[in-house]
Amino acid sequence: MSDTKPKPVEEQLAYLKKGAAEIIPEADLKTKLENSLKTGQPLRAYLGVDPTAPDIHLGHTVVLRKLKHFQDLGHTAIFLIGDFSAMIGDPTGQSETRPPLTREQVDVNAQTYLAQVFKLLDPQKTEVRYNSEWLDKLSSYDVVRLCGHYRLARMLEREDFRTRLGNNQPISVHELLYPLLTAYDAVVLKSDVEIGATEQKFNLLVHRDIQREYGVPSEVALTMPILVGLDGQRKMSKSLGNYIGITESPTDIFGKLMSIPDELMWTYYDLVTDRTPEEIAALKNEVASGAAHPMDVKMRLAEEVIAGFHGEEAARKAAGNFQRVFRDRQAPAEAEVQRISRGPAKKLAALLAELKLAPSKSEAGRLIEQGGVEIDGVRVDDARKDIDFSKPTEFLLRAGKKKFLRIIVE
Repeated sequence: MSDTKPKPVEEQLAYLKKGAAEIIPEADLKTKLENSLKTGQPLRAYLGVDPTAPDIHLGHTVVLRKLKHFQDLGHTAIFLIGDFSAMIGDPTGQSETRPPLTREQVDVNAQTYLAQVFKLLDPQKTEVRYNSEWLDKLSSYDVVRLCGHYRLARMLEREDFRTRLGNNQPISVHELLYPLLTAYDAVVLKSDVEIGATEQKFNLLVHRDIQREYGVPSEVALTMPILVGLDGQRKMSKSLGNYIGITESPTDIFGKLMSIPDELMWTYYDLVTDRTPEEIAALKNEVASGAAHPMDVKMRLAEEVIAGFHGEEAARKAAGNFQRVFRDRQAPAEAEVQRISRGPAKKLAALLAELKLAPSKSEAGRLIEQGGVEIDGVRVDDARKDIDFSKPTEFLLRAGKKKFLRIIVE
């Protein structure tokens, strides 16, 4: 399986079940793990992704991390890029037929995806496949034969289709083909396990059925929950603005993770870190007993997430920066520099508005009166205070909790 000694089945099962919504059926996964241990033959686990957009956010990494867990245990991780199926478009969650993507759009997105995926998966140990490799080659006869293995009535049981039929909204025939063509992926890959989000459950069950029809042992379907976004209520989504992009700066990722509600951090520990269930339970007990402050435990979460995408050094720097700015109220290590030419003195409120540290002079005045402005760490509460620009000098200006500027007069 791998260079390291394989772990016992129960231990593997506990690690693979971490955060999972459903394992269909769990008994089959246990049997497959037992056979793998006996034969030394790794399981083939795959995740299929249609590159319909170029960027990955933290919500997308939930299923990706589960694939990594199979890889951690010495099993074969297959990352399948649905370059053919992306041109059809997955109807899951769609209230209407969406326009198909071009091959060019899909190819560009696929390359960006891979660069981001390998921040989590080991590129040397990942089998990367494209479903155009076999779907492009299917003849008309092959497609008709594939369709003959599934009943229309069962396809229309699908919630998305049922809703659209009920609302008299159109369903294109090519959308009915989507789960059948992606099921053919599972046939070709001879997968033992397929990973998907809970909303993909219908597709995964179709894949199991079609594998059987083609004489391939049915895979186990492992579904993962949808990650709740920064607002603590809705699914993480770019359109809702409650997301964390994995290519964002470590400082931004850290700040966003620290903004999630305390109770939500346990779900994040479960879904976006490699911590075991026992480690997470121990952290929960520390917080419940008062032995650890929730903010400290959340900072550990942020560090672990960032380390996975940007490295441990970047994670430490982001943590140190957050500590200085938000907990110790000091300036960030690398505050933005603003150079200003020498000239007449300026009123503090006018300066803040000019530097866009406040939307207007009146807002700047209010911020100053509320004690939200400091010069070199000393609070200033006079909005009409004159700031001398007649000679070369340097000072650090803080406006509100987060805005810092190092002013250099030259």
